[in-house]
Order: sequence, then C-alpha cells, then structure tokens
Amino acid sequence: MADRVTVIGWDGSPLTAAARAALGAATLVAGAAHHLALPEVPHTAERIRLGSVALAARRIAGHRGTAVVLADGDPGFFGVVRTLRAPEFGLEVEVVPAVSSVAAAFARAGMPWDDAQVVVAHRRTLRRAVNVCRAHTKVAVLTSPGAGPAELGLLLDGVHRTFVICEELGTEREQVTVVTSDKAADHTWRDPNVVIVIGGPVGSAEGGGWIAGRDPGAGPRGWVQPDEAYDGELGEGETQLLRAAQLARLGPRVGDLVWDIGCGGGAFATEAARAGAAVIAVDRDPGACARTESAARGFGVHLQIVHGTAPHVLENLPEPDVVRIGCGGAALVSAVADRRPQRIVTHAATRDAAELVGRDLTEHGYRVECALLQSVELDTRTWTETERNVVFLLSGVLPDRAP
Repeated sequence: MADRVTVIGWDGSPLTAAARAALGAATLVAGAAHHLALPEVPHTAERIRLGSVALAARRIAGHRGTAVVLADGDPGFFGVVRTLRAPEFGLEVEVVPAVSSVAAAFARAGMPWDDAQVVVAHRRTLRRAVNVCRAHTKVAVLTSPGAGPAELGLLLDGVHRTFVICEELGTEREQVTVVTSDKAADHTWRDPNVVIVIGGPVGSAEGGGWIAGRDPGAGPRGWVQPDEAYDGELGEGETQLLRAAQLARLGPRVGDLVWDIGCGGGAFATEAARAGAAVIAVDRDPGACARTESAARGFGVHLQIVHGTAPHVLENLPEPDVVRIGCGGAALVSAVADRRPQRIVTHAATRDAAELVGRDLTEHGYRVECALLQSVELDTRTWTETERNVVFLLSGVLPDRAP
C-alpha cells in the first residue's frame, strides 16, 4: 500500500507550497493529461493517466511509495476523494483543495450560488438533471461527454432557460458564453464545462439565506394547503384530503418529472412542485391552465403548463416518473400506462368505474391498490357536518421500475 496518498485540486492557479511539496516527494502521480504535463510533476515518478478512478485506486493501493492524485477544482466536491476513500481500497488520503469548478463558474458569472442546486449530468442521470433544471430557478450542472449543454437544451424543449456555459475553466482556453436554452444545441462545446441554468427572477432572500440550495422552510407549512389557499375554482378531485392521499401515493421528489393531467385549479401541480419535482400540468380548459399558472406564481414554483386534450397532447411530452390523472377515465389511464411511469394515481366516483380502471392497470403490469376515502368536514362550533366527499382512490406501482 502507498505510504502516503495526497489528492491535489488544481484550478489553473499556481500550486500552493503544500501541493508542490507533495508532488516533489511523489513516486507515483495520477491525473489527466493536462495534470501530468505540469512542470512540478517529477520526471522520475510513475505516471497514471486517470480514466477510471477505481482502477487508479487499485494501482495506488499496490504501490510502495508516495502517491499523488491530481484533479480539477475541489476533489472533495463530486470528485475523486469519494472513490479513493471507498473501503475496498483501504486508502487514507490527505487533500489539498482548490476552488471548485462550480464556485469558479458562478464567480465568472458574478452571481451568488448558495441558493443554487448542483447536479451531475452523465448519460444515466441526464434526464433527472434536466428535471431539476425544470423545477428550480438556479442550477449548476457539471456535464460530461454526451450529457452537455446541447443535450440539456434539447431536453428542455418548451421550457425557457438562460445558460451560462463555462468551458475549460482555469486554462488558457477558458471561455464563458451566455445563450438561451433553445440555442445551446446550435453550438459545439468543449469539455469539461459547467452550465449555470437560470430561469425566472434571481435574487437572494432578505438578509441572505441560512442553508445552501433550495430553502426547505420557504412557503407555508404543510404538504397540502387548505382549499381556500387557492383563489380559483377547485374540482371534485382536488379536495385537500384527497390531494394529501395522492401526494403520499406518488411521493414526488427532486429529479422527478410529474404529469398532472386535468390540473383543474392547479392545487396538486403546485404542491408537487413545492416538493421539488418538475411538473407538467395538462388541461383542455384554458381557464384551468390560467388558474394553475396563477397558483404556481402565488407559491413561487415553476410549472410547465400544456393546453390540450389528453391523451393526444401527451404524445410529445417527455417521459414522466409519476402521474396524477384528475379526470379522463379508463381510456386515458390506459394511454398513460403505455408510457410506463413508475407510479400512477387517479380516482373514481363509483365502484364500477374503479374496477374498470384497476383492471386496466393490472393488465398493464401495475400492482394496484384501491381505497374508499370519505372525508367529512365539521363545523367545530356546532359539530355539525358541512360537507362530505366520497371517492375511490386508485394507485398503480410498476414493479420493474426503480423507486
């Protein structure tokens, strides 16, 4: 095992005295090509071109001597330190950090970033990274080949965002470009790059925030809000207790894309967005679309609103993770199930309708649950009933989709 392992971050600035001392004593140095070309790397040291960090870690674990790993930016922030410290390698590392590429990108843009989401986009996580960009005002995306600015722009089709694209930060070829998301695919971008994705008004809370990223304490308490919190008209399927049950069954979260079909007054769509998910709200009624837009604006969340009749309007929408169907019956449920979301929730007014929907979901391979929900509102001054709602709540979970 290596006698000593030092991980050095490099941001294009001259190396610190500590970094130079560690490199001077190194008998093995691992890094990218531009790291290994640094003049401080000893000519006598064994060199490893860093591709797979896990393979390099195995080489380092078997090395007798002093090892150095060079990485861009802060190697402890979405970097190599996590892999090197994995138990199977048994390495104890010292870290000499540099300015992270995310911090450098926001510095170039002249913007604060304590209120930003930070995501990593590669081929397996690109869709989830795009969903975060749909849902949040300020996102930094650490890209990779095949999951860069062009791909982000293409997948954000229909959603306007501004991209600040920072290429090859800290090098002589550094370049910062500002484009709208719909123009990002018109260019060829150099790796590595960081994309700052901006949508909507950008500003910090009065006096600054208290926690990095999206403030979980923003807005009123409660997963769902009282019906009267929405000024517009709410439909039968949007009552407060039914919304709570629907949200509990679907569990929308950061990185998810939610379809809300038949969004009505926008209550469910807004509350799914408050949970951090990206939401596409669909309705054939222009008034419902307007009410949904107003509700989202009132709670300060981002939604994409699509005016059209389902299922035809769904054909060109990106793939959902979870879907709420507010109206439409078994035919619409069947069309949605064909798209294979991981979870579907809907409701029915009668047992016959519930059985029809449940049978269809079962035929599509979903595990179906149904509950008869009855909510009775009482006037607590006289303890008399003021309103009663009874619905069948149906949910389908696709067992072969990851949760």
